[in-house]
Order: sequence, then structure tokens, then C-alpha cells
Amino acid sequence: MTETCLFCRIAKAELPAHRLYEDDEILAFLDLHPIRAGHALIIPKAHHVWFEDLPEDLATRITTCAQALARRMKTIYGVERVSLFYTGIHVPHAHAHVVPMHDVHDVTSQAYLQDGPEGYSIPPQLPADRMEQVTQELRAAFGPD
Repeated sequence: MTETCLFCRIAKAELPAHRLYEDDEILAFLDLHPIRAGHALIIPKAHHVWFEDLPEDLATRITTCAQALARRMKTIYGVERVSLFYTGIHVPHAHAHVVPMHDVHDVTSQAYLQDGPEGYSIPPQLPADRMEQVTQELRAAFGPD
């Protein structure tokens, strides 16, 4: 944990939060600036800046917590979908967002909104050769073919 990290301070109960779930390794709480009511954050109590640095068992624990929240959100809000994503934009501490999706654009990138919030713009597709290049570059993360 770091002394100045907002989420480390919340994990240590130095700052208030609307806590939803807590165990020895993770904490789930409501986002103070939600996309929708129910928007929750799940953090590891240990300080990890990037989600890809999370130990696999800790990432699994966060996902399992998110699944439990998602099932409850579907019941409470009557939504078909709940989104799970990591961003790490504003606080440099790995954190997952769990958001009940009342609207198809609740968690949509601006790239999909060129026709306005009621429309759905399909961003341009990459050329086939570039798609194949990206595929090969990313596939290398899993070892040689």
C-alpha cells in the first residue's frame, strides 16, 4: 500500500466508502461518480498499478466478486447486461468497474457515438492485412504457435 494512493487509503478505511463486499484481499464499493446507480468498483487491497500486474488468483477473485454483483444488479435493476472493465485512468491502482447497463451506450466509447446517443456508428474496420498483423502480434502473448 502507498501513503498517498486514494484506493489504498480506502482499503485501510482511512477514507469513507460505501462498502459492498470485503475480504482479506479485495474490497468492492460504490463509485462516487457513477455512470449509473449501482456502479461499483472492486480493488485489490494490495497496491497494484496495472490490472495486468495482478496475480492470477487475485484477478480471479475480483472477477468472481464482479459476477456476484452482476447477478444481483440484474435482479435489482432489471437489466439484461452488466459491464465489467478495468480502466485505471484516474487512480493509479488496479480497479474493476461493474456497471448495470440501462442503455446500450452506458459504457460506450465515443468512437461509437458519431451518430449521437440514440444512434450507433460502426467505427471503420482495419484492412484485412492489418487485422492479421495485429492478430499475430497479440497471439504472441500466449507463446509460440
